[in-house]
Formats: sequence, C-alpha cells, structure tokens
Amino acid sequence: MRIVRFVGGLLTGLIALVLAVALFVYWFDFASSMAAAAGIGALGYVFLWMAFGLNLLLWTVIGLLRLAEGGARAALRRRPEDLQRKAVAGGRERERVLVGAGRGGGDLALTEGESEPGSTGGGAVDTAAPGGALTPDALPDVTIAVIIPAHNEEPVIDTAISSALGLFNRWDIYVVSDSSKDATADIAAKTGVNVLELLTNRGKAGAIEAVIEEFSLTENYDGVLILDADTELDAGYVEGAKRQLLDQEVAAVAGFVVSEWKPKERNVIGRIISAYRDRLYFMLQYFMRFGQTWKRTNVAFIVPGFASVYRSRALREITVNPPGLVIEDFNMTFEVHRKRLGRISMRPDTKAYSQDPFTFRDYRKQVSRWTLGFWQTVRRHKVWPSFFWVALALYIFEVVLVSVLFLVTVAIAVFVLLGTVGGDAVAGLPYFSDGFTAVTAFLPLTALAIGLFIPDYMLTCVMTMIRRRPSYLFYGLFFFPIRVVDSYLALRMIPKAWTAESDGRWSSPTRVANRDKK
Repeated sequence: MRIVRFVGGLLTGLIALVLAVALFVYWFDFASSMAAAAGIGALGYVFLWMAFGLNLLLWTVIGLLRLAEGGARAALRRRPEDLQRKAVAGGRERERVLVGAGRGGGDLALTEGESEPGSTGGGAVDTAAPGGALTPDALPDVTIAVIIPAHNEEPVIDTAISSALGLFNRWDIYVVSDSSKDATADIAAKTGVNVLELLTNRGKAGAIEAVIEEFSLTENYDGVLILDADTELDAGYVEGAKRQLLDQEVAAVAGFVVSEWKPKERNVIGRIISAYRDRLYFMLQYFMRFGQTWKRTNVAFIVPGFASVYRSRALREITVNPPGLVIEDFNMTFEVHRKRLGRISMRPDTKAYSQDPFTFRDYRKQVSRWTLGFWQTVRRHKVWPSFFWVALALYIFEVVLVSVLFLVTVAIAVFVLLGTVGGDAVAGLPYFSDGFTAVTAFLPLTALAIGLFIPDYMLTCVMTMIRRRPSYLFYGLFFFPIRVVDSYLALRMIPKAWTAESDGRWSSPTRVANRDKK
C-alpha cells in the first residue's frame, strides 16, 4: 500500500507539473500577444506579472538570498575535523548539538544561516568548545508559558490542550475561558492545567492580557506562547521555537501555519476552503514571510496569533489590548517594530496545524475580521520613518491596486458574458450594444477568461505537485470566487476601519472535534 501511495503521489506531482508548465507557456504567449497588439509595451509585462504578485516575486528573491547565505555559513562551519567526526558516526549529514535539556528541551540542531548562539549582539558569551561544538551547559533552557485563550471552544479545546501537554508540563499551560457559555472551562480544568475563567467577554486580546497579569507570566517565564484553541502543535515546535529564541535579538517567533487536511470531516465547501487556505499559507510563508523575516530585512507585518511565541521582555513593552481593535496580532507585530523591541523570526520548524472554517459564511466572517484588524492597525500606528513601512507601503499599494483591477476586470467579464449569452434580450438595453462592442474590441471574453483564471489555476497546479493531492486539481476550479470575496473585503474594510470602533469581542465559528492526526 505504501508503494502504491508513493507511485500515486509521484504521478500526481508529474501530471501537475506538466499541466502547470503547459498553462504558463500558453498564458504567457497569449498575454504577450495581447500586450503587443494593445501597444502597451514594457508596462504590459508589469501588469502581467502582477497576476502572480510583485511582492511575492520580490520577497521570493530575497528569500533565496537568505537561503544562499545560510548555505554559505553552513559550509564555512564544516571544518575538516567535523567532517571526519561525522564520517565516523556513520556518514550522517546533519550535525546535532545539545543546547539545553529542560522542560520541552532536548537535542537541538543548528540549521539555516541564523546567528550562532554566543555570536549575537545581545551580550552572550562565546562558549563554543574546541571543534565548534557547544558544551551541554553553554546555554540555559528557555522557559515558555502556554496561553490558550478560548471562547465557546468545547469541541476542540481538549485537542489543543493535549497537543500542548505533549510538549509542556501541565503547570506551564494556562487556559483562559473568555466568558464561555459551554463546557470549555470544565474540560480544561479536568486536564489539570491552569484555568482562568472570565465572567465578562473581553475578546481574545483582553483574555490574553488578563491571564498574563493574573499569573505574572512575563515575570516568571522567558517567553509566552499564544495558542489558539483550534490549533495543534507539531512535535518539533518547541525545539524550533527555542532554537530561534537563542538569538537574543529575536523578540517574537512567528508560528508556521499548516492548514489541516481532513477531507472526510468536511463537505465540498469545507474542502475547497481548506485547499484554498493550504495554497495561500504555503505561498505567503515560503515566498513572502521567509524573506521578510531574514535578519537583514525584518519587515514581517504579522506574527500570526494562532501559535506564536513572544519573548517576555518584549511582551512587557507591548500594548496587547488597545481600544478600538477587532484583533490583536497585527497590532502586537506593529508594536514590535514601532518600539524597536527586536526582530521577528520565522522558520518552518515551528509548524502548527490550524482548523479552517467549515462554511463559506464563517470564512467570510473570519476574513472580514482579519482584514478589518489589519486596516485598524494601520490607522492606529500611522506612518513612521522605517524600512518596515517602506515594505508595508509596497504591500498596501499592491493589495489595493490589484483588488481594484481584479474586481473591475470581473465586472467587465460579467458584462461581456451577459452580452454574449443574452443576445437580443440584452442588446436592446440603452447603451448596452455600443458598450459591448467597445469592450469586446479591446477585451474579448476569451482574453478575460484566460487572464483571470489561468494564472490562478497555475498556482493550484504547483500546490498539487508539492502536496501530491490530485483532488486539488478539482477544488482549484472553485478558488476564483473566493479570490473575488477576498478582494472585495480588502477594499470594503478600508473605510470601515476609519469609521467603526471594535470592542474585540469574538463569536465562535462552527467547530468539529479533531479525531485523528493530520
């Protein structure tokens, strides 16, 4: 059976790769011909690449530079005696060194080109032993408290706690039930972890603020992990987070979100949402945030609130729950940059699995909150001179421009489709015939369809190849309407962010209990 799955995955990846290449060649040839016919020259190619995202391309290149630097540093660290030692150990390619054994600690590997412990500008002492290895007691263990804010999370809270208990001691886990009306607090209490129950609904940020204050967490721990109640930590999460926190310049470790894939527990709509989110998370994290969190750039504008760690000394300086914001994670990230509390680190070794919305209604509500929270945070912090804001401005410019162009193009496509299908029934409408003739002379229906659909579907083919999930080729046919909603909400929430105040209170979406591993 394992061989069958392997061969099936290999064939899926090969088919998706061939399809992606074929679509790209066809799309680029068609789009280039259209640009030449329209006489827009080089500017036309800029708009063509905006179909994939200029920010995405920019930060992908920077991410590759980060990888190159990491590879070069790793090569320089490989001294002849190290290579000989690894050969004696059986030819293992990965060098592992002990950096502390304590709660959740263990063997931690030095990977990727981050600063070596003891070489940062944070005042650490170089404790490397001869040969480049670290002595076992070279670095103290990093103590981390786990906060799980929850509001009516009865179906999933037990799974989140169990996930944390597999990596932390129960006395280091703090569940705060924010005026839950179900059995959230009772379920948490039965596991033996610390539980704080709030009688008034304060919202997620207010709940985080309350539990930190109640248990003096930033005074008693080196770092605080904020874990959503619908999230499960990967087995290597703690190891990865502690390894990144060894760099004293790191103020926060951004969790690496992985969309759960449990198709048997979802209907078709839920599967489409989950597949779409999987593609989105992969592109944003590998192609954007990896470059944005390079220590030479440090411009990431979001430390996701689902499973991320803040260093306590930085968290003490952050205003977790300012008035008027619907969510907290954008604001907390902006505070790190605005107050120069340190840099944000993100690497794929801090994976956590998040449960996506099961219904389109819940998806729309969630994206509305996220988008509104982003614009509210921009409104609150305004502009300040920094490289962070240069990168943020480029992102905002592209998001607004692409959303406008995308929605206008969709409206034109609907107009052309209506005229093509409606025929004489719509041709008699005032000005419709003249407008239809003018639009189709410049943008025929085939051009609109190819320009809107094919670039998006190419990305789906790439994800199908990476994930080796053939069903994505089907679900990807329905991603386009979700992108329309995303673009609409990106624009709709701009005026709302400047006209409406939020109290941060939350309502729980539809949840399904986790019954198996991802």
